[in-house]
Amino acid sequence: MSRLLGGTLERVCKAVLLLCLLHFLVAVILYFDVYAQHLAFFSRFSARGPARALHPAASSSTNFSRPNTTAPSSGLPESPSARPGPTAPVLPPCPESPPGLVGRLLIEFTSPMPLERVQRENPGVLLGGRYAPPDCTPAQTVAVIIPFRHREHHLRYWLHYLHPILRRQRLRYGVYVINQHGEDTFNRAKLLNVGFLEALKEDATYDCFIFSDVDLVPMDDRNLYRCGDQPRHFAIAMDKFGFRLPYAGYFGGVSGLSKAQFLRINGFPNEYWGWGGEDDDIFNRFTKIQNTKLTMKRDGIGSVRYQVLEVSRQPLFTNITVDIGRPPSWPPRG
Repeated sequence: MSRLLGGTLERVCKAVLLLCLLHFLVAVILYFDVYAQHLAFFSRFSARGPARALHPAASSSTNFSRPNTTAPSSGLPESPSARPGPTAPVLPPCPESPPGLVGRLLIEFTSPMPLERVQRENPGVLLGGRYAPPDCTPAQTVAVIIPFRHREHHLRYWLHYLHPILRRQRLRYGVYVINQHGEDTFNRAKLLNVGFLEALKEDATYDCFIFSDVDLVPMDDRNLYRCGDQPRHFAIAMDKFGFRLPYAGYFGGVSGLSKAQFLRINGFPNEYWGWGGEDDDIFNRFTKIQNTKLTMKRDGIGSVRYQVLEVSRQPLFTNITVDIGRPPSWPPRG
């Protein structure tokens, strides 16, 4: 009797174990399926040295592609002469969903990345980092603003990954590197205000502004660099934070605002010297308008003071070196 009971219990335990295993496998499949549909993954370049960053489940997927291996889907040659001009023929609107996107990308920071190589990979990008698709007319003109100082190594990787992504997304865009002169405390938000103003001086048709840290690249080119009806936070899942955000309301890394949205909140705060704090202030400007109305009026795009020292149009970007002044005598934020 006891032997029979023991055999029955053994079979029941095996059945339960199999059911648990099946449940676990289904949960894992659903988990990765949901994450595969969530396109806002970003990889942050490691400041400690070369690093290899992969999208989750990269080892089992065959859908990954290096970003510079996909030719433009239109099949038309990319050249400076292909950019629409006053005498260019009227082109149809660019598709809402660009057909040439490749999806999830393999991101790595170990290969040598000279600027000459990136330039060869992007023959359609004009001097100053300007580009327009040769076969259609985009709905928006996008200025990509990068606050910068002493990050040349990171910049080369950013240009390597982002130019092909933005081209595949059929964007008309320009890349602006806003370089803070001197060695005083860094002021990210003020540099972004400068980038907004200086980009409009070059091209008044910019109606979408993407503000990006130089060490963040998207891990999926379906994360479209466009502006919408509301300000958009692009980097809502970063490998640095385990593909989560450090806290609710975090608006750092990569964000996008239309020209009208940016002007409505009077741009970004100018008085956040050092890292930290400015992201929360920016977030509050368009989520708690009434609570920050006084701050917005006295500190923003209308009160920014700076001096342009040099404007240099490089093959892949426009470098604008500026003197934004010195921090106040009290301890800097961040």
